[in-house]
Formats: sequence, C-alpha cells, structure tokens
Amino acid sequence: MRSLRHARRPRIAVVSPPFLSHAQPLSVLAGALARCGADVYFVSAPSFAPLARSADVEFVSLTVTPNANTGIAQRTRQGARETERLEEFLRSTRDGAIAALLTQARHRGEDMLSDPAGVLAGIRTLDARLSPDWYVVDQLSYPVTLALHCLGLRYATFCPGHPTYVPHTADTLFGVPYAWPRAIQPAPGRVAELRRAARANDAAFTERFAEVVRTHAPTVRTPVRAFALASRQAVLFNYPRFEWLPEHPRNGTRFLYGGHCAPAAEPSPGEAWEGLVHRLRETHSRLVLVALGTFLSARDDVLAKLVRGVLLEVPEAAVVVAAGERAAALAHLSAPNVHIADVVPQRWLLGRADAMVHHGGNNSFTECVASGTPALILPFSSDQFSIAHDAERAELAVCLDPSRLGPRMAGSAVRQLLTDLPAGLSRWTREVGRRGPDWMASRLMRAMGGIVEDH
Repeated sequence: MRSLRHARRPRIAVVSPPFLSHAQPLSVLAGALARCGADVYFVSAPSFAPLARSADVEFVSLTVTPNANTGIAQRTRQGARETERLEEFLRSTRDGAIAALLTQARHRGEDMLSDPAGVLAGIRTLDARLSPDWYVVDQLSYPVTLALHCLGLRYATFCPGHPTYVPHTADTLFGVPYAWPRAIQPAPGRVAELRRAARANDAAFTERFAEVVRTHAPTVRTPVRAFALASRQAVLFNYPRFEWLPEHPRNGTRFLYGGHCAPAAEPSPGEAWEGLVHRLRETHSRLVLVALGTFLSARDDVLAKLVRGVLLEVPEAAVVVAAGERAAALAHLSAPNVHIADVVPQRWLLGRADAMVHHGGNNSFTECVASGTPALILPFSSDQFSIAHDAERAELAVCLDPSRLGPRMAGSAVRQLLTDLPAGLSRWTREVGRRGPDWMASRLMRAMGGIVEDH
C-alpha cells in the first residue's frame, strides 16, 4: 500500500491492446480523464502513439499481445500463426453465425493468454516506473487484467463491447450471444454445440489463470472464473443502458453505462475528403456509408452486394465504401456515385451520411446512435449478434443475415431506413449524447476516487 501525504492529481495508466477498434475509444477516454484533472498515460504498442498525441496525453510503449490490427487487419504485420488464424476466421464467416463463433472459440484457446509471464513483467516494470494510482484496462486484455490481479494493483475495467462480455451469471458463456436478431435464428442443436465449446473454453481458461496465479502470485486469490475477472471497484461499459439488459450482481462494484466514446468534435480529414463529400452531395440527395470494420472489410463479396443493392434500390444515393485490403478488387465498382477507399474517416462521415451499413461492432453501433444515423446491421461474429438484437429492439436499426444477403434485399433495407427513420433513434441519440467520454471519465474518477493523497 502506498503511503499518503498530501492531495495531488491522480496518476492513471490506460492500457490498450494493439487493436485500432479498442485503442481509439480508450484513447478518447484517456483524454477525457486528463480533462477531469488526472495525469494520464496511454499505454499501447508503438503504432498507436499518434492516438495519445490526439488525446493530449503521454504515451508509453508496451505490447501486451502478439495479435494486432492497426486499421486494416490483413495489412498489419504479425506472426504467421496469427495471420493464419485471421484467414481461418474470415473463411468461417462465409458459413454463417455458428461457424464463425465456433472458429473464434477454437482460436481463443491459443491467443487469449499467450505470454502471461511476459505481460506481468511488463506491467510490473511499468508500475515501478510510473507508479499509477490506478489503471484502466480493456476487459478483453485478459493477460493485463491477470497481471494487475497478481500484482494487487487498483484498476477499472473498460468493456469495449456488449455488456454480457462480462458474464453476469454462471450460465452466461463468453462467446455465446445472449440474444439473437430476428434475421439470424440458429438451430437449437447448433447453439448447444456452441455452448459446449464455450463452456470447455471457460473451464480451460480458468485453469490457465489459476496456473499463472499459483506460479507468480501464490498468496493471491485464484479467480473463480477467468472470463468474469474484472475490477471490484468500477466496470465501465461503452454501451447504452437498455432496460432489458441483464443485471450484474450487486457486489460493491460500480457498473457504469456510457453512451459512446467519440470526441465532441471530429477534426477535418483534409481537403480531399471535404471535396469528395461536397461533390457527392451536390449531385446526389442521399449519402450512404458502408463499412464492415477493420477485419470484415475483407468480405468484398458482401461489400459488392451492398453497393449494387443500394444503387438498384436507392438510385438517388451516393455510396462511400471502406474496403480495406480489398479496395483494388472492388475498383471496378467505382463510379461518380460510388467511392471505394481502403480506409475512411468514419466518425467524420457519420456527421454527413444519411445511413450506414455496418457489421454490428460496438464502435460503429454507438457512433451511429450518437450521430443520429440509421443503420443496416450485418452481424458476422463475436458480440455483433447481441448488439444487433439490442439495436433492433430499441428501434435503432434493421438487421439482415450477411450469409443470406442478396443485393435487392440489402438495397430495400437501406431504402426503408431512408424512408422511415427508426422510431427509437431520436430518443437514444439524446440519451447517449448525455453520456459521452467526459461523462464516463467524471463518473469513473468518482468511482475510483478523484483527488488522491501524495506519497
């Protein structure tokens, strides 16, 4: 326990895995914590140093997993097995929801706790150097959470995805959607198969956690359940507080529901993008953004169906597509009303688009709600099915099955969004607008203890 002498600004280390979709919201939260009066360090792999500069916080280099995604998964330099797993996953998404989820379950055994001793050593060194009062850790960074647990360091958990990623009951299994959207209803036998795989993962992962604790911190309590290990003080969800979400047990932990983790003002992406959107808006009455995230942009077959469908059913629309590594393969679709790019300034474009098609990733979901943009959701994997279910139930979006998608089906869904704005959108845009990163940072500071005493 560190000794206490006089009041000072709290020192916080925000630790992010090397994935852009995680590092972006965490860096925004880091900036908000700094605005709340903390001295903040953004800790991640070297490629993410620019995010710390944008947030006006200090950067500290630490890589906590061999997996990485700096913006386009297939272009990110990583090991051969990591690349192989990515390709296996992308192939599995062509066979539907359960196939993709089973592939992810199989891969979890390999990559979720690849070097616990190395991460623990890195966190120990970081703590000795910076002496943070507390940490913010990504809930999916299990090696970091385990290291903090072993070292007895104070931390808050940031959940970047659906709230059920922090299991709330013994029957809640990581990797099994808590609910499904209407368009995707797997057969009970297939769901049972997924639950068996997830339960086996749960037991194996918990035993691996126990081995690490026994080896490196034998006096520390062994986690009862690895996937449920989270801060005992504060868990922050980057997610709206829908009334039907399962309750987490009231055990003294503060469960905080934010609304979105986008900055208050998005900087201009430059003259080229400004000019492009101006030209498209001059010649077309509607603008539709299509982006399936940093991994799933590799599904160029789905992107092509979406472009063709929107052009067929919404001829007055222009389309901007984030195609990642497949931009060249889709270049034949480029036209005066279709712009294909490898990456797009998504948050900036959402302030100018009439609708978006996305994969149900939580960043895209919350950014659409915050900007008041109706969405067509095509969930492929992970927590995307749970998010799509919630978006439908809250009347924020429509959902289709990407494995059964046809161009006209996709175009008709976009046409519906543009004709009849989803009924819940205005309400939830107001709700999440009140619970952005500054709200989250202030509540987190309060939960963890704002001003601290100096050593």
